[in-house]
Amino acid sequence: MTVSWKPWTALFYILFKCSTGVSQQFQLEPLNSTVLQGSDVRFNATVEGDWRVMTWDVGDFQVLTFTVNGTILRSSPRFSAGFCSAGDKTCVEFIIHSVTRKETGPVECTVQGEYGSKTAQLNVQEGGTVHITGGDVTVVQDQLVEFQCVSAAWFPTPTVTWMQNDQAVDSSLYNTSSMADADFFNATSVLKLQAVRNATVECRATVPALTNPQSSSVFMVVVSQQFQLEPLNSTVLQGSDVRFNATVEGIWKVMTWGRRRLSGSHFHCKWYHIPILSAVLCWILLRW
Repeated sequence: MTVSWKPWTALFYILFKCSTGVSQQFQLEPLNSTVLQGSDVRFNATVEGDWRVMTWDVGDFQVLTFTVNGTILRSSPRFSAGFCSAGDKTCVEFIIHSVTRKETGPVECTVQGEYGSKTAQLNVQEGGTVHITGGDVTVVQDQLVEFQCVSAAWFPTPTVTWMQNDQAVDSSLYNTSSMADADFFNATSVLKLQAVRNATVECRATVPALTNPQSSSVFMVVVSQQFQLEPLNSTVLQGSDVRFNATVEGIWKVMTWGRRRLSGSHFHCKWYHIPILSAVLCWILLRW
């Protein structure tokens, strides 16, 4: 009867490794990475013990081979690797340059020998544009004002929030809807505010990969609705001109002038435009 030495050899190898305190393990970090398209993403493999060859797979493709001597074989210049620090061969940094959404998925590192493989998850997102339609507005105090913010070409669906004078607006004051557009998402958010005072209104859109949200802002000018007529009493000579000034603060569209028990009168008006303040000067020429 012939006895195979292979099982005994394997057992002896394991016992030897345990007795010498050498652990054939390695760690991959980070295990989850969310980045913006076009940026560089890095993964670190820390190897304990003696190793020779390491391979990296992105999705279903092996893209790079790295040896303990620093030799690199890669499928594209977009993939690179190197030791985390000079002289330290226990840590290898793998970089994907200008990452694309096509590379969303598993990133696997395999160390040949007893080490096996570790897998991380890569999530690639994309920021789009943000725009408040209509621009700056001038409104009457206590008026209900509507603002619309359009966020286009995002992935995934952006989170939209509003700010008023750098303070967060209550989410009950706006509604946001989104829809898919090919490989992207568009979102439309409508905010309704009661005009109390002048304010900067800002719309912000973001995805988890963005460090700072993208934003668009407009300025809201709030004016009070006041009306003055001067003079309230006027005594003039027959045949002369009599003038009355009507001053309106706020936004208005139509002004009418009337007279009682007078005939043959003519009305003339001149407009004067001042920022926020509109004034009209009207006078009546009385002819008897």
